[in-house]
Amino acid sequence: MIMPPFEVLLASDFTARSDRPTERAIQLAREKQGNLVIAHVLEKDVSADEPAVVDRLRADLPEGARNAELIIRSGSAPKTLAAIAVERASDVLVTGVARYNSIGDYFLGTAVDHIIRNAEQPVLVVRRRVTGGYERILVATDLSECSRAALLAAAALFPEASIAIVHAFHVPYESWLKSDDVTAHVRAEAQEELDAFLAKVDPAIRARLEPRLEEGETGTVVVNALSEANADLLVLGTHGRSGFAHATIGSQAEALLSAVNMDVLMVRERA
Repeated sequence: MIMPPFEVLLASDFTARSDRPTERAIQLAREKQGNLVIAHVLEKDVSADEPAVVDRLRADLPEGARNAELIIRSGSAPKTLAAIAVERASDVLVTGVARYNSIGDYFLGTAVDHIIRNAEQPVLVVRRRVTGGYERILVATDLSECSRAALLAAAALFPEASIAIVHAFHVPYESWLKSDDVTAHVRAEAQEELDAFLAKVDPAIRARLEPRLEEGETGTVVVNALSEANADLLVLGTHGRSGFAHATIGSQAEALLSAVNMDVLMVRERA
């Protein structure tokens, strides 16, 4: 059976804010020797069928994207982009921060979050300039099936990258229980749970992993791990159709994603 070529779907608003996602989409398509498809949504009062509109948009593309397939529609950007993502059998969807949001409002309530809640494929949100392929990935895990799916997706998409996987544990009533024995006991239990989680991962992938078990608040643990691993990509799973607010790192997802200047791969849990 002949497999279809790898497909990268880029959601672009054709502003300067899309420059970095466009660069990354081009790099991924080249790396995978695949196809690049670019989706753009016009304002409701602009016809997507006018040849002049298509020609103008294509002329704005960098040379590496000039031969990409363009999908141009008019309507509500969040709903239309999500619909295109559902229609395509793309392997990954690439986008950037939302058009109307400040950096502090990163993602939430935007077209990006709408895409996350509806797209079946992994969504790569790009913030950094492209200097090459991803080499050092950090997967934040809560040991759920959702985070396992995120790990497997990242390993498949970026087979040459090293992967650090971090899990944060918390000592209950820590302010009252100062005993080192209590902390050691909780750590040992957390280590057993992490080991059981990793035991279900394919050995070839497991050999690429650098497990990290850290005590502390989840967001702080993840930020510190990103720095220590010198990671260039953060990977998170999302539960069902809940979007960023219910990523595998829990309710702290919003604050963390706003704080890190990092490309983020979001993988939605399959129904």
